[in-house]
Amino acid sequence: MDIKHEVTQTESSLLASYPDYLDAQRLVDRMSDDGFPVESVRIIGDGVRTVEQVTGRMTRARAAVTGAASGAWFGVFIGLLFGLFTAGQTWAWFVFISLVVGAFWGAVFGFVAHWSTRGRRDFASVMTLQARRYEVHVDKEQAARAAKYVL
Repeated sequence: MDIKHEVTQTESSLLASYPDYLDAQRLVDRMSDDGFPVESVRIIGDGVRTVEQVTGRMTRARAAVTGAASGAWFGVFIGLLFGLFTAGQTWAWFVFISLVVGAFWGAVFGFVAHWSTRGRRDFASVMTLQARRYEVHVDKEQAARAAKYVL
């Protein structure tokens, strides 16, 4: 059986342009609440860039603690999986031992990973994608009806 997915690009009209995504989202939400066929609406981010927010200094100790926390969660997950196949109170020991082992190895790997950079990246950060402008487009057939939503 041959299944083909066709994406048809219809001609669209610019309805509004906003510097913030939430403003564009509010417009589309207002249109949806009013019963407008939002299947004909697109939010297009223009001028996409990455933004890296530095959240703090990364030391070897902080890398070890962060690694320990991640390893502990992974250990608990593994312990719970093994605990499914045990009877009685044994499952609690599986979870506890897995948590400790996971935290230990997470701390070791976190420390070694940071140490291996030799100071080239002594900070922690979170990276996001942002657009300079968000445009709300609507299919040409719906443009006249959608115009009433722009204040």
